[in-house]
Amino acid sequence: MAIYCKKTSQKLPISLEEAWDFLSSPYNLKTITPEHMGFRIKNDVKEGDKMFAGQIIVYDITPLPAFKTEWVTEITHVENLNYFIDEQRFGPYALWHHKHELIAIDGGVLMNDTIHYKIPFGILGRVANFLFIGKQLETIFNYREEKLEALFGKY
Repeated sequence: MAIYCKKTSQKLPISLEEAWDFLSSPYNLKTITPEHMGFRIKNDVKEGDKMFAGQIIVYDITPLPAFKTEWVTEITHVENLNYFIDEQRFGPYALWHHKHELIAIDGGVLMNDTIHYKIPFGILGRVANFLFIGKQLETIFNYREEKLEALFGKY
């Protein structure tokens, strides 16, 4: 059984409170997701709403060309101004556990993301991860980094 781990870090020249305000709003997920992925929240999430433990978010996403799927995540843990965790309940992964952590640093904030994921379909899933899923995750996080720098500036 292959469980993969992806870690990213990014520094932004904003306060911990400003970073938390933006990142803890499910409404802002679309802003930091590449447009080609067709990200669309389907349940009742409004601008300004904040994540809370137990929250279910349902959205459509096109992770690969011509492969549109519904993805259901639950916000399982929230520690205000520190971290939150989303876990897939239904969707394209056999396992998805994503911890978003924020740490105040001199002149800004450090964002750490740790994702543990598993691809279904055994050896075929491992091959798919090697050929394109891992690269797709890299593309998504590179886009997010660029978008956040465009919104908040470079550290």
